[in-house]
Amino acid sequence: QVQLVESGGGSVQAGGSLRLSCEASVNTDWPYCLGWFRQAPGKEREVVGTMLTGTDNTYYTDSVKGRFTLSQDLGKNTLYLQMNSLKPEDTAMYYCAARSIAWPCPTTTNEYNYWGQGTRVTVSS
Repeated sequence: QVQLVESGGGSVQAGGSLRLSCEASVNTDWPYCLGWFRQAPGKEREVVGTMLTGTDNTYYTDSVKGRFTLSQDLGKNTLYLQMNSLKPEDTAMYYCAARSIAWPCPTTTNEYNYWGQGTRVTVSS
């Protein structure tokens, strides 16, 4: 059983920064896909970015390219999402998701088996 615990959400003003963390309890020597998704009120859950663990292979949705950066600490089984130049439209609940290895890592929610509880990000103008 995989458990994902997100942290780091909060409230910031536009232009500010936050760093989200996703700690994964995964017992495998194989790479696996980790992704950040977000869901704004009244909208569908959408991908923010994905990373294949142990590699530099990443994907970012167009709206966050150049502002958000994924990184990982393999020793801590933790995926980070550094979010800079935040905009009000980034306001959402952010979820971490995991699945077995695939390349490219999928960008749709139905491809992921495991989900965290989410962490809320609010960006005010």
